[in-house]
Amino acid sequence: MTSRTQSAAPGEQVTQQSPYPGNDSGPRQQEGHASLEELHDAASRIAGNVERVLVGKPEVVRIALVTLLAQGHLLVEDVPGVGKTSLAKALARSIDCSVSRIQFTPDLLPSDVTGVSIYNRQTGDFEFRYGPVFANIVVGDEINRASPKTQSALLECMEEHQVTVDTSTYQLDEPFMVIATQNPIEMEGTYALPEAQRDRFTARVSIGYPDPQAELAMVDEHSGHNPLGELEPVSDAETVSRLVRAVRRVHIAPEVRQYAVELVTATRQIPELRLGASPRATLHLVRAARAQAALAGREFVVPDDLHAVAVPVLAHRLVLTTEAHAARRSATDVVRAVLHRVPVPHGSAAGNGQARR
Repeated sequence: MTSRTQSAAPGEQVTQQSPYPGNDSGPRQQEGHASLEELHDAASRIAGNVERVLVGKPEVVRIALVTLLAQGHLLVEDVPGVGKTSLAKALARSIDCSVSRIQFTPDLLPSDVTGVSIYNRQTGDFEFRYGPVFANIVVGDEINRASPKTQSALLECMEEHQVTVDTSTYQLDEPFMVIATQNPIEMEGTYALPEAQRDRFTARVSIGYPDPQAELAMVDEHSGHNPLGELEPVSDAETVSRLVRAVRRVHIAPEVRQYAVELVTATRQIPELRLGASPRATLHLVRAARAQAALAGREFVVPDDLHAVAVPVLAHRLVLTTEAHAARRSATDVVRAVLHRVPVPHGSAAGNGQARR
């Protein structure tokens, strides 16, 4: 995969020019808006805090930050014991905001998530008791252990940032992010997330086992104390909201937007897939690419940003055919094949490398 622009290090002054024409509307520091330098500083502090707990997994932390800045939701899927819940808790504790944790079990009810109206005998009225979903960051542990009815309680929350109970609608505070974990191996007593639920997660990450050096460092670091219990917030909800607004102003040229649409459209035309990516996936891909560009120190999106987030954003939305499963193909393989198949748009600025065809 050919790089077309150089990324700035965190805190480094950005002097790059967009390789695509018409980019004169990048982020400008305005009142109430964060600059790229502030975004780098805050993101570096949060990443460093999380990496104290999740040792040796900078790429996983990067995707978690991209999802946070894209105002999305993260699905952490992996085998037991690799740090799924630790990642979610570390990210939540790194931000000084309201945090709640829901342990999903088969007997959990939708009202246990959203809240319930209770009759007050003294006033003669029904009072709404807020559920744990009314928080800035909601950690859902083992989400696939709850029934589909309970899982569906998150659909409106994740997409519309609101909760409707007994014909009354309650808005959720911003920022709002759901970080859910699930174990894809132990399927006894679980309910697989339906396509509509998976499609609402902006990205999915698998942590994987650490390499021997990272595992040794983890043993040394965690043997005498618990780093998760010692984490202190390094940012707050207001700062995160300002960073999200800064990411929204990252410029994406028409050619790059068209390229994002072509990538997603290509997944709907592959015989190996029963279901391709949705239009919501296109929106999430563009938002994640904007966040990736901002973390890289740029005020504009290039195709490499789409490549960097394509697998986490698209793979979990694809449904493979039986033949593809029999051939041991994975959704990740399909997304990578699409990235190599769809032509990359050429930029107009010289000196940024030649786009691949």
